[in-house]
Amino acid sequence: MLGRTGLLIAFALAVLTFSLVRPDTFFTADNLRSMLLQSGAPLILAVGLTILLVLGDFDLSIGSMLGLGGASAVTMMALHGMPWQLAIAVAIGVAVIVGLVNGVIVAYFGTSSFVTTLAMGTVLVGIEFAFTDQKTIYEGVAQTYLSLGQSAPFWGINVQVWIAAGTAILVWLLLEHTEIGRFFHAIGGNPDAAYFSGIAVRRLRVLGFVLVAVAAAIAGILITAQAGSSAPQAGIPYLLPAYAAAFLGSTSFRPGQFNVAGTVVATLFLQVILTGLQMLQLSTAYINVVQGAVLIVAMLLSRLGQARA
Repeated sequence: MLGRTGLLIAFALAVLTFSLVRPDTFFTADNLRSMLLQSGAPLILAVGLTILLVLGDFDLSIGSMLGLGGASAVTMMALHGMPWQLAIAVAIGVAVIVGLVNGVIVAYFGTSSFVTTLAMGTVLVGIEFAFTDQKTIYEGVAQTYLSLGQSAPFWGINVQVWIAAGTAILVWLLLEHTEIGRFFHAIGGNPDAAYFSGIAVRRLRVLGFVLVAVAAAIAGILITAQAGSSAPQAGIPYLLPAYAAAFLGSTSFRPGQFNVAGTVVATLFLQVILTGLQMLQLSTAYINVVQGAVLIVAMLLSRLGQARA
């Protein structure tokens, strides 16, 4: 029982602790809305990653894909005068191509997903630099595009929070209530058995890589819309938190199994920790140490959960 609810208990204790230590600033409506906003894009990335982890694969290029996705949309508008809708479509299209390339190389040629996506991440950074000339681009971005990351149409909650919530629900429905979701779980559990039972293992693995790449691009679009600009390598810092959230989430609700509900709670938990540490005015060095330690602990707990399952 504790294994299923441990993350929720830790979440509640973290909120209580920081609320007591910083009562005037932490547990306020403005700060709660701010934490939800800062969790929006990371949640989309982590939920997309959960799909691939369910399949038993990894993608180390998602941070670079996030940066390239946002940069693609911004440069199409700012440097080429493209309408914002078409610019977003281009960014999504780039993500689909990247996901297909990753998936085909890993699933059809049998390469390591670690090595392949690590190399792809380097390629994507190079493409991003070619698009942006390694400059921060902030002029010529459509106002409607900016509203995707800056407007708060309902109850003062930013639109990207609603997009993140909708993404999480869609992925949960996919993994838990569709035949494809059941196939994903079967492949992650035993790909050979799934293949001999008639499941199109390679095609579904390719689909997983496409979905996580698209999720990364959407996250990148929202981040650039919120910032009103595209900065070089903006996506790299989001890689570690995404894995930390997915692995930490796998310790809750279904110990040892990656699941959307756990990823959502873990993403919010990590944001609470980050915000609380920042309010305590700790240096970035200590915050990075805590984030890395959380990922290590999450992987250990996930491994223990799999051993008990």
